Amino acid sequence: MTSPRILVIFGTRPEAIKLFPVVAALKAQGGLDVRTCVTAQHRGLLDQVLSIAGLRPDIDLDLMEPGQTLDRLTARLLTGLGDVMDAEKPDRVIVQGDTATAMVGALAAYYRKVPVSHVEAGLRSGDIYQPWPEEVNRRIVAPIADQHFAPTETAADALRRENIAPATIHVTGNTVIDALYATRAKLVADPALASGLDAIAQRFAGKRIILVTTHRRENFGGGMDNIAHALARIAARDDVAILFPMHPNPNVVEAMNRVLGDRPNIARIDPLDYPHFIRALELCDIALTDSGGVQEEAPALAKPVLVMRETTERPEGVAAGTAKLIGTDPERIVSEISTLLDDKGAYQSMARAHNPFGDGHASGRIAKVIADGFGC
Repeated sequence: MTSPRILVIFGTRPEAIKLFPVVAALKAQGGLDVRTCVTAQHRGLLDQVLSIAGLRPDIDLDLMEPGQTLDRLTARLLTGLGDVMDAEKPDRVIVQGDTATAMVGALAAYYRKVPVSHVEAGLRSGDIYQPWPEEVNRRIVAPIADQHFAPTETAADALRRENIAPATIHVTGNTVIDALYATRAKLVADPALASGLDAIAQRFAGKRIILVTTHRRENFGGGMDNIAHALARIAARDDVAILFPMHPNPNVVEAMNRVLGDRPNIARIDPLDYPHFIRALELCDIALTDSGGVQEEAPALAKPVLVMRETTERPEGVAAGTAKLIGTDPERIVSEISTLLDDKGAYQSMARAHNPFGDGHASGRIAKVIADGFGC
């Protein structure tokens, strides 16, 4: 008897981080033929994660192009993934999160009447333009999928409000916590995996380190300029250092180069592979971000998160006190950072807050539901 074939599709660094534990759990489950397809929507950043995870994709579409528009990317993904599914003939497709790869992967599977599992289902900001285009990508996947792996009860409730059948919703925790714990264990066993930050750790010893990540499309232009000006003001403090793994998007690079120049207490460095990013989170005192994943990862390490967005699809962190929405107004950014630096009580109230996003066992729960569906 042929084992059921599971096709796991991903294309970006965050998807790879959140899916490599799921792939491992599916393979450990037994009785399933697990195949992986990467679209390489983010080529270099994706390859970093594949390397540390020891994951060699079965199919690599390599669809990244410089300056690619969303409509061109979507069209190329649809035909490319359609060809893959016609060749692979999967019994189930797994997509993750809110990328173009996830949305189009679900759509291509639907066109072939292949059932879809959605990892990290149910996240909603309520605003189709923030985050853009991710909010709509998620909403498109929801009515297609027949297995919804919601990271929290809040996400599950959002799906129920959209009339998703309750029996198809499974609250599992977020697999990013699985990935974080697994990678931390590797770092404990082999610190050399993140030794590339040794020099920065020595350079900034004794300073309060702020880890900055920013790349959201809705912040391009005025928002990115605001962030840069806020960082310049924060960097004027002698007791502060800023660690800034800079996204390669020209909209980010140009604004930061123009405003920040060369400042001794700002380390603008290349994007970090996942082990180095986990170490950066451990080194920092505060995370300042417009990323979604950092809102989940930082609380697992007891780091306060200030979110440079107007809305979040992860309200659980705000409700728990681990994260605060602050937007991109420079005055607000500087004020909120200053409060955490200068008010010990305010800092501790965020650093001690409960992390609502998972216990490190989400991938095993997901693999069991999928295997049980095939009677494995």
